[in-house]
Amino acid sequence: MTQEKPHVLVIDGMALLFRSFFATAMSGNYFKNDKGIPTNAVQGFARHVLAAQNLMQPTHMAICWDKGMLTFRNELYDGYKANRPKPAEELIPQFDMAQDLSEHLGWMNFGLAGMEADDTIASITHKWKEDARFTIVSGDKDLLQLLEPSTDIAFTKKGFTIYDVYNEARFVEEYGISPLLFPDVKAFMGDSSDGYAGVKGIGPKTALQLVQTYGTVDKVLEALPLLKAGQRTKIETDLEMLKLSKELATIRRDVPIGAELEHLLIKDIPADKHDFLYEHGYTILARQLQK
Repeated sequence: MTQEKPHVLVIDGMALLFRSFFATAMSGNYFKNDKGIPTNAVQGFARHVLAAQNLMQPTHMAICWDKGMLTFRNELYDGYKANRPKPAEELIPQFDMAQDLSEHLGWMNFGLAGMEADDTIASITHKWKEDARFTIVSGDKDLLQLLEPSTDIAFTKKGFTIYDVYNEARFVEEYGISPLLFPDVKAFMGDSSDGYAGVKGIGPKTALQLVQTYGTVDKVLEALPLLKAGQRTKIETDLEMLKLSKELATIRRDVPIGAELEHLLIKDIPADKHDFLYEHGYTILARQLQK
């Protein structure tokens, strides 16, 4: 009898923290503690993790974080994410608070300076892809490139329990390419939210058609004589940005993961942790745990 592989829930901590902050900040609810420090993002993040555990029933879990504002992608291109506004003042202290709370609850944090949470997520799923199955929880569609037989992605959709779940088969059916080619599509179409342009004049539809027909960016470039004159001119004009966009869009899988799979095992949260939650103003979370 074959033993079922561990099911690892990989949480994009940054995505859940931002999502939780804006869910209540829009109405001015920051749930400040007795020191006047907002806790809305932290408590929402933790409640979302608990709800995901309850819904997906994983055996193991990892929480992944950005470590600082700048990464190697900013060194490659100074316009990378340069158009994004600075975090709200009420959110800034909650970055460290969320990681401290995660550690307090027995959840293992991962992240490396100079890398994004996406790169850490990819490195975790890559390291143990033969030993476990994974569900990534995030709102970031860039992660679609990580889909494979061992890895699904649950994109946040509504509340704490409604997700749009992708597996490799669904992606291939919808896009007509391997998930590994998703960065090539983004290289042509660019990503305005991340601040890189791709090829000016080539949108999502044409970008996908090029990759469906020829494959990688390099293979499209080899086939330039076969393209329409207009497409060929656009690509030749923005050739350097095309290559740079491919590099920016590709998630790394080589972040060192200083843990063994067994370290990610989910354990019950002891009742004595509740006092810590009340002391730090995490009353909504404490009440949920006590239920």
